[in-house]
Amino acid sequence: MISKANKMPDRRQATAVADLARRLHSSAIRLLRRARRADIALGLPPGQSSALSVLVFGGAKTLSALAAIEQVQAPTMTRMIDALERAGYVRREQDASDRRKLRIVATTAGTKLMERGRDARVQRLAQALGGLDRGERMALEAAVAILERLPQGSSEE
Repeated sequence: MISKANKMPDRRQATAVADLARRLHSSAIRLLRRARRADIALGLPPGQSSALSVLVFGGAKTLSALAAIEQVQAPTMTRMIDALERAGYVRREQDASDRRKLRIVATTAGTKLMERGRDARVQRLAQALGGLDRGERMALEAAVAILERLPQGSSEE
């Protein structure tokens, strides 16, 4: 970090930013874990649920792209997709622009399942936020607006 006053690195500012990042990381993980407890009702293992979520909310992907996003090896992703396909939540389609490629696409049933899961997670978060007073909610709204302006990485949700 560069201090505006003297254009020199400011270790205290860098330390404060790193501490804020650690606190945000911990808080975000705890909040997501709390929300993900609702995913148990979906009846899918976490890996399958995560892969299906990527397809529903991020669009069709090749198996290798999905494996990279989910940070698993292709054989692991193949097993997950096979299970999701047997359950009727995804299907394989040939890519229109390159018939050698197969894309994994969420079905209507898969989309409805993930939307139901998202609604349940949002409801859990809303219940938690309901305990905040008006000032705290306004502060959180301002913080979320700032987070939404941060540059996005290359990974998919």
